[in-house]
Amino acid sequence: MVLKNFYEVIDTKIEDDKHCTTLKVNAEHEIFNGHFPGRPVTPGVVLMQLFKDEAERISKNQLQFVRGNNIKFTAVFDPTDCNELLLESNLEEAGDFFNLKGIAKNNNGIVLKISSLYHKL
Repeated sequence: MVLKNFYEVIDTKIEDDKHCTTLKVNAEHEIFNGHFPGRPVTPGVVLMQLFKDEAERISKNQLQFVRGNNIKFTAVFDPTDCNELLLESNLEEAGDFFNLKGIAKNNNGIVLKISSLYHKL
C-alpha cells in the first residue's frame, strides 16, 4: 500500500457482479497538510490509487497502472465533511491485464468515475 495510514477498509461485499468496498479515510493524514491547509481535498491521483489498491485486493495480484481510458473527477472529496468513501468496481481479467470500471462516491454523491487498465506483475 503506497498510502500508508491513509485509509482502512470498513466493509467489502459483492452486489450484482460489482465489488463494493467502504473505506474510512484518515482526515488527519499528512497529505492534507499541503492539499490544502484549512480545506482538505483528496488529490485526484490519490483517488486513482484507491482503485488500483482495490483492483489488487480483488485480483489478488500486484498490478501496474497502464492507462486511464476515461477518468472524470465530478466532486471534491473532503474527508472532514464525510470520511467514508464507497468504491464500486467491476474488474475483468484479460490475459495479463485487468480492466477496471469504477465509481467512488460518498453521502454527497459521485466523486470519481474511472475506466482504467492494469498489467499483472
